[in-house]
Amino acid sequence: MKRKSFLFLFTFFLTVPFVFSVPPENLLTPVTIARLNSSGNFIYETRFSNTSPVLIPSDNDLRKVIAEVSDSLSYNIMVETLYLHKKPEQSCTSSETWDNIQKTGLYNQLLAISTLEGIQYYSASRGTMRTFFEYSRVIDQPNARNPAPLSDPVFNTPPQSFSLYARQKDLTFGDNIYQYSFRTVRDGIFFIQENITSLTYGVIPAVGKGNLRSVFAVFDCGDTLLIYSASFVKSLSVSSLNERISVSFSNRAEAVIKWFADRADTVLSKTE
Repeated sequence: MKRKSFLFLFTFFLTVPFVFSVPPENLLTPVTIARLNSSGNFIYETRFSNTSPVLIPSDNDLRKVIAEVSDSLSYNIMVETLYLHKKPEQSCTSSETWDNIQKTGLYNQLLAISTLEGIQYYSASRGTMRTFFEYSRVIDQPNARNPAPLSDPVFNTPPQSFSLYARQKDLTFGDNIYQYSFRTVRDGIFFIQENITSLTYGVIPAVGKGNLRSVFAVFDCGDTLLIYSASFVKSLSVSSLNERISVSFSNRAEAVIKWFADRADTVLSKTE
């Protein structure tokens, strides 16, 4: 009887995916939490040298990803953003478990590349809101002259790793191809964005091929989502333009976080 019970439990643990939520206090320092509480739950940091991130949550899997990205690029601009998003009340989970339906829904929202089309961000140089992505589609052939658009992928269960290519035209850096690499781990969902084509700032070469790496991470904290992003840029521009580029990246990061938070609420409001 004991042997049967053991075999049942062993099989159960192998076949049922477990996901976990983590209290913010386990991921962030008291100083960072205090900054979030005093600034409307959104903070950012900008650095103009190859220095270590300062807002990164204390998650081993995320730190490995960030180390992989930062070690592979001699960046001269780093922009970090951190946001604590309150979940709809009916979707709050315990501090020990992350509902698998919620995690799958959030994962698919990150894959919804087409829904980035038309989102707005604040343009500091113009002092007004501006369209971020004029065009945003998953594509099949990143090296084709006119790559065919594909539907946004949808999964019933998030894979451990998955990659796609996207063609995205924005009004600051033009029409470009990006690779998005997604990872799921026990406590979070990550993606890494890398530019496959060179970015220009108007007519000025700004970022060479492969010299932009952005990491986006989502953690479930029971009644909130902790969202972290970090962009590492090796800029080709003169130093006088680097500050304008960094401000652009921080405002654009805020726009993507808001996009995801809004999309997340559509998923979470349907789960109880």
